[in-house]
Amino acid sequence: MSQESLEIQTVVIGAGVVGLAVARSLALAGHEVLVLEAGDRFGGGISSRNSEVIHAGIYYPEGSLKARLCVEGRQQLYRYCEEHKIGYRKCGKWIVATSDRQAESLDLIRHRASLNGVALNLVSGAALVRKLPDLTASAGLWSPETGIVDSHALMLSLLGAFEDAGGRLVLRAPVTAVETSGPRHRLRIGGDLPLVLEARNVVNAAGLGAADLARAWLGLPASQKPRQWLARGVYFSYSGRHPFDNLIYPVPEPGGLGVHLTLDLAGQARFGPDVEWTENEDYSVDPARARHFISSIRSWWPGLDESRLQPAYAGIRPKLAGPDGGVCDFRIEGPEDHGIDGVVNLFGIESPGLTSCLAIADRVKAKLV
Repeated sequence: MSQESLEIQTVVIGAGVVGLAVARSLALAGHEVLVLEAGDRFGGGISSRNSEVIHAGIYYPEGSLKARLCVEGRQQLYRYCEEHKIGYRKCGKWIVATSDRQAESLDLIRHRASLNGVALNLVSGAALVRKLPDLTASAGLWSPETGIVDSHALMLSLLGAFEDAGGRLVLRAPVTAVETSGPRHRLRIGGDLPLVLEARNVVNAAGLGAADLARAWLGLPASQKPRQWLARGVYFSYSGRHPFDNLIYPVPEPGGLGVHLTLDLAGQARFGPDVEWTENEDYSVDPARARHFISSIRSWWPGLDESRLQPAYAGIRPKLAGPDGGVCDFRIEGPEDHGIDGVVNLFGIESPGLTSCLAIADRVKAKLV
């Protein structure tokens, strides 16, 4: 590496909501922290292309990091939003079944949620019709702890707290390779002003790029370089009025939670995401995909006016298992996992990453402080 080398205590790679939460936590703990973001703005990747839902912690296997950090993170996030005046609403959500077979699945979902400490209420018959008169559903689970949040305002707040604690964010600074030798980690930075940084601590919170960066990391054991799949999903917005005050989810499908209805803080409805396995970061939305959305939504909301569906945006999730690989947990791997002091890799940080961001930050800090 021929460029001039600079030294710093701690580098966080990636300025999504998780990277910013980690950077804030470490800066408040006294670290000198630099955040390196490959894009031209913070939060431009996974963090700005999701449903902005605060999840309760319903679907994840008991004892998994996703289950524990979602429940912990949800509680922390609601408190943080209150204390820092971040827009949010605990609007609750319904998981609805449209057939007897799906109704049986609700019992399994309810049991799994209870193992995670999340209480769901099962409603059926006339009581469900009174609560959801516009839906075609035989039974539903009510989750009172689910909510929505202004994710951009949240990231702006985390960034402000990080910078107030002495941290610095550098944009258009892609990390192209890392080399670990002894107690120091040398990071090759690309972009307009290439350079080399030496850091005592490195947190790989690069989102979709985290696994690729690990593969380009000299000194990281091969067992700590996971394979990654990309699950793409598109969203359609719904113009005008609708009858919903709560989020509406169908019974989950492989790879995701099905085409569901979420709300923003202004009350506008949007539907998605669907699931499409891909090898490319393509964020276009084909209007023709509305056909699939229409049939899926009408299975539980027959009153859908298809003319009011408009292509909105697409998001991509980093998956640690492919279409036939089952459910994978977050991987938050520190020195106890790979044997390298001062390094934490975050792999597979998809949903519920937004909900869990503050709890993930606490776990990373515990590995480094």
